[in-house]
Amino acid sequence: MLIATLIAADQLQKGELSSAADRLTAAGGEISRISDIIDGKAADIFLEGELTTLRDALLTGGTEIDFVVQPSQNREKKLLISDMDSTMITVECIDELAGYAGIKDQIAEITERAMLGELDFEEALRGRVALLAGLDISAIDRCLAEKVEIMPGAETLVKTMAARGTKTILVSGGFTRFADPVARKIGFSAVEANILAEADGVLTGKLTGEIVDAQRKAELLKQSAKFAGLSLDQCMAVGDGANDIPMIKLAGMGVAYHAKPKAAKAADAAIRYNDLSALLYMQGIGSDDWVNG
Repeated sequence: MLIATLIAADQLQKGELSSAADRLTAAGGEISRISDIIDGKAADIFLEGELTTLRDALLTGGTEIDFVVQPSQNREKKLLISDMDSTMITVECIDELAGYAGIKDQIAEITERAMLGELDFEEALRGRVALLAGLDISAIDRCLAEKVEIMPGAETLVKTMAARGTKTILVSGGFTRFADPVARKIGFSAVEANILAEADGVLTGKLTGEIVDAQRKAELLKQSAKFAGLSLDQCMAVGDGANDIPMIKLAGMGVAYHAKPKAAKAADAAIRYNDLSALLYMQGIGSDDWVNG
């Protein structure tokens, strides 16, 4: 059994739900049941058919509705692993931090190319960090206070899943100086990120310890699932850039959130119009069961 979930950016109309059902039927789907519209914006269609074909059929809708097609088994996930920058927060921390050194545009261009998969992640990361050498570490706290905003729906997503027994992990190719406080605020139970080297009150332009790159993110997912006694089908991975692709492809539900094209193509679901609460609807969790802020 498969479940096709529709999540509207605003209100889901009955006509839109009916149109989606027609497209699924035309693509060979055998529909057994259609749910009521939940919270005025989401609904499930229960059906049999070929998953990829049915997913492709919904992508032709042309409306501001996010679509997810997935197996009914293990729909509600027991492990959530997520990227931070431009996923759980609205900015890229290294770009904003660079603003305090007067080189935001220079670094942001490199960040964008790295997230598009045009540059080697580690090389691009070390190169950008080197440009921050000499920046007073007080700029980090200023950046946190002035620039870092939590992504809409992030706290509700993480705290709701945690309350239902899900292990939650924030894994970032950014820096612990940002990831640790962000993880605490949102409610993640574990966090891993890169460590900026400091000396005499300034950044040295170096990193210490193991680099958290695409391979490390995927490895952390595998290790965490194994330690928790979970199959990868019980895991959800969320990200937006090329360095998130390995963990997105590995998880039972890989979600590209407002993502770059390569990440969106690799994902099981691409959320384009909604905030992060869409990831609760796709698990069959309506707002009556959410934990807010």
